[in-house]
Amino acid sequence: MKGKLEELPVEELERSLNESKELLRKERFKAVTSKVENPLRIRELKKHIARILTIKKEYALGIREKRGAR
Repeated sequence: MKGKLEELPVEELERSLNESKELLRKERFKAVTSKVENPLRIRELKKHIARILTIKKEYALGIREKRGAR
């Protein structure tokens, strides 16, 4: 998952970020209301979101070169 993020264009990063945030919201809701099958999933999602945000920030600062759609 980590290596693939760096290859994605900005539009795909946005889509992946939105999906991950939605999954995290659902997992947190499950954790509060019932027993979660995999409690580490929340931690994984948070790290995934942080990686995406880091890559987006690098694009904004010019550290990375933007890639277009393939």
